[in-house]
Amino acid sequence: MFQYFEKAKELLSIVEEKEAPAIEQAIELLTQANLTKKAIYIFGASHAGILAEEMYYRAGGMMTINAIFGRELMLDRSPITFTSKMERLEGYGRALAATQPFTAGDVLILHSVSGRNPVIIDMALHAKEKGVKILALTNLTYSKTVSSRHTSGLRLFETADIVIDNHGEIGDAACTIPDVEQKVGPTSTVVGATILNAIIVEVCQKLKEAGVDYPPIFYSANLDGGDELNQSLFEKYQEAIHYQL
Repeated sequence: MFQYFEKAKELLSIVEEKEAPAIEQAIELLTQANLTKKAIYIFGASHAGILAEEMYYRAGGMMTINAIFGRELMLDRSPITFTSKMERLEGYGRALAATQPFTAGDVLILHSVSGRNPVIIDMALHAKEKGVKILALTNLTYSKTVSSRHTSGLRLFETADIVIDNHGEIGDAACTIPDVEQKVGPTSTVVGATILNAIIVEVCQKLKEAGVDYPPIFYSANLDGGDELNQSLFEKYQEAIHYQL
């Protein structure tokens, strides 16, 4: 009925089928990180960073996910075009990565649809040098049609230990309007959020099967007793949490 609904459902079905092996690898990686009290980080620039917000400090979300936010890449930055300049500025990603306490065995989830800009490559390369495992969420078809803007010549998928393809359109927007050249309706956010939330649900299931009494999942702070329950879990998993409640 609605074109965007149909496109989103189509893409989710494709991802569920074709990316199942990579998603299973990601589930195992994050499960082991939690069992060994290693930190999980997530980063994306500009709109790709919406997934970092989705995964961070949210009821039903995983406590051990540490979001990395670059002030100059946030969507409230004015003029907004400055965010594009900063994600293309080589060195900024390394400077931002250097503010994080990465250690070997940690996991870094990186989201970039094109995977070509220096900020995401800098972040990946710095983390890999620290022994961090890289989980990339990207659009392989799109990324393989563009060249890297980083001096290494690398794109995100070429730096990662695990790559999950969102199977979106080149340029991200997916719906056509008659006599309009530009497509409308980007899909990377809805598909990416579904992928990551699906992973988190399965990780929690595996943690429970592994004997974890209660996985590190936030209670809603708007439920009675939620703050106290969150604090107790926060203390239990504090080795892997690098933000303050």
